[in-house]
Amino acid sequence: MRTRLLGWIPFVFLAIAVGLYPLIYYIVDMHDKGFLTNKPAALQADPVWHLAFYAHITFGGIALLTGWSQFSPRLRARYLNTHRWLGRVYLVAVGFASLAGLYLSYFATGGITCSTGFGTLALLWLGSAIQAYSSIRRLDIDRHRDWMIVNYSLTFAAVTLRIWLPILQYHVFHEFITPYRIVSWWSWVPNLAVALLIIRKRRRLGIKA
Repeated sequence: MRTRLLGWIPFVFLAIAVGLYPLIYYIVDMHDKGFLTNKPAALQADPVWHLAFYAHITFGGIALLTGWSQFSPRLRARYLNTHRWLGRVYLVAVGFASLAGLYLSYFATGGITCSTGFGTLALLWLGSAIQAYSSIRRLDIDRHRDWMIVNYSLTFAAVTLRIWLPILQYHVFHEFITPYRIVSWWSWVPNLAVALLIIRKRRRLGIKA
């Protein structure tokens, strides 16, 4: 139990920290900082792109902040109504964030590699959310749990991207584009692989939602 709790602490901390990160874009002028540094001024001035960017980071942050608690059996059992409402908020947030992300992927820095990487992520993120919602509507709790594990692993790409990108940029390649092309895939493919392994293990052990 103690080991499992220790594993939860960094997971929850990173989800909350990165989930709150978009607030800085509302507090500080970030047009020449962070990811926007690599975007041309004309694109930043495009109102549709600008709206999509803020929708993506805002709803993505909400998804990170609300999603982690859905996997705690203790919280779910004690606060079932809260679990259900947070689940609705989470899936709506993923819906908006993934659609915005799909649009943004067309303009991704790094060319076709990044566009296909982030675009594929957005499609899988949206598709697994739809599957999670459809399964709970059918009262198929086990399938709902599996799809939510898959979906949050993709949500967590926001965290793993921010871990891997600075490591690759500042300690391996010493430039931005190559690391960004790598993390457009590496930020979510290993997450998805881990999610599928977790689902497989739960099924083998007969663990229910």
